Amino acid sequence: MRTQPLENRDGRRTLLAVFDIGDEVSEGLLSIASEHEIEGAYFTGIGALSEATLGYWEWESKSYREISVREQLEVLSLTGNVALGPDGETKVHAHIVAGKRDGTAHGGHLLAARVRPTLEVIIVEVPEHLRRRLDAQTGLPLLHVSA
Repeated sequence: MRTQPLENRDGRRTLLAVFDIGDEVSEGLLSIASEHEIEGAYFTGIGALSEATLGYWEWESKSYREISVREQLEVLSLTGNVALGPDGETKVHAHIVAGKRDGTAHGGHLLAARVRPTLEVIIVEVPEHLRRRLDAQTGLPLLHVSA
């Protein structure tokens, strides 16, 4: 995986990240955030994967149901954000829509994925750091919006 600065203006850095064959997407995004000291950002990407594990949030159990897709996939949309979690650690929250050979698609929360042959991600740092707080109703660390 390689990163390249594209722009730095008005407190907003923009980076290009190009993932290579075999790179793990979630780990890579977290690594980029750590390496570049990003505490608040949004991102979008396209590319292809050799496999992916998606998550569907089950309200009743308050947990993710895993959906494994073990075949070549086109990344039709990868989007998400980087924010500080309740524990002060940087967290990546990503959703993905991945297309299969027959034109059908699977989508959900990105739990894990392997790149093949590439994934191109544009990351835009925001000047205000994003923060997550534990939500009592869902048990999830949700983005906090100050009033």
